[in-house]
Amino acid sequence: MSYTKRVLEEVIKKNSNEPEFIQAVTEVLTSLQPYVDSHPDYEKEGVLERLCEPERIVMFRVPWVDDSGKVRVNKGYRVQFNSAIGPYKGGLRFHPSVSLSIIKFLGFEQIFKNSLTGLPMGGGKGGSDFDPKGKSDREIMAFCQSFMTELSRHIGPDTDVPAGDIGVGAREVGYLYGQYKRLTNTFTGVLTGKGLTYGGSLTRTEATGYGLVYIMEEMLRQHGQSFEGKTVVVSGAGNVAIYATQKVQQLGGKVVAMSDSDGFVYDPDGIDLAVVKEIKEVRRGRISEYVDSRKNATYTKGRGIWNIKCDIALPCATQNELNADDAKALIKNGCFAVGEGANMPTTLEATELLQQNKVLFVPGKAANAGGVAVSGLEMSQNSMRTSWTFEEVDRKLKDIMVNIYNSISTVAKEVGQEDNFVVGANIAGFKKVADAMLKQGIV
Repeated sequence: MSYTKRVLEEVIKKNSNEPEFIQAVTEVLTSLQPYVDSHPDYEKEGVLERLCEPERIVMFRVPWVDDSGKVRVNKGYRVQFNSAIGPYKGGLRFHPSVSLSIIKFLGFEQIFKNSLTGLPMGGGKGGSDFDPKGKSDREIMAFCQSFMTELSRHIGPDTDVPAGDIGVGAREVGYLYGQYKRLTNTFTGVLTGKGLTYGGSLTRTEATGYGLVYIMEEMLRQHGQSFEGKTVVVSGAGNVAIYATQKVQQLGGKVVAMSDSDGFVYDPDGIDLAVVKEIKEVRRGRISEYVDSRKNATYTKGRGIWNIKCDIALPCATQNELNADDAKALIKNGCFAVGEGANMPTTLEATELLQQNKVLFVPGKAANAGGVAVSGLEMSQNSMRTSWTFEEVDRKLKDIMVNIYNSISTVAKEVGQEDNFVVGANIAGFKKVADAMLKQGIV
């Protein structure tokens, strides 16, 4: 049995109750197999076994008091997965679906994503099953302060630098950072995604969505295509989806659909982003409200956004939102490119179907690396006690995303799998981390 298959079997056996983590490891190790098996040093030094086991997992209770005076308790997590190339770096997710399996899958993916950016950042992830939806600002603050009271013992600017993720936006980062500063009596770059008045970086809000479109733009350019005149479907209506839509529109594409967890809207005239921003960023409402001010738009409750005819699909909502049936619908309707704006939004079966049908597919560990790339740039600015202009950060972001595309495309060609960007991303991200691990000994 090959080294990668043996390790994969061990991972599945040890983590049988963690489906999301197993899915992520299966996708990576399967695509790495030919490359890893041709380099015996990796097996000799146990690189894969070490890579698939987090260096540290912190789990803790988070007690807080709601507005009625009732004591609530949530679970908190921080998985510090790999620090071979830099301090742990990865977001915090506050959502009822959060579990150890999801945090481990996200942390594992983060290792390769951070490696691809070219910046010195290791892989980590954290969060809680706390749901910010419907909570008052005071309740959010109470929870964040309790969460950070424990987390602060395990992070630091040269150890672990968390950021935001689903359910953790500017408000939550502010409360978390304030509590960290209070507890440690330090003003450091220990969190990214901070407000501009206290060490945040311009372009951070737009970074993941813009980065997704920049890497897709480069991929399209090298295949004789562009966003100009193309019909695009974007799932989600949060930060990533909004700014991916904005950049697509700036490049001449027409986004005709967006969604949230309740359903999706279809606007044949093109999504009016100002309306979406008012609903989502100002009122914190539901996407269904979009049809109230757009006469030709329709709202559909539940799933089905991938049945809408499009040239390019950008899944930007959550994991496993695009399944095999969705992939078949996209292929049938002539979609020729898919870019993952979320973390692992496409199931393994759907990914295989898209690739088999020659749909250009850029995986999340490459396509949505823009957020962590600008987080890395925020860390640099904090270390230098300076701040760059929007244009400077945006230019650096675009350069990073173009470099990521060139890196994964080159590696895919080198291993004889041209345009297989999943293999390209996994090998390119793995090589840097694995080589660092080999040089640092058995740790």
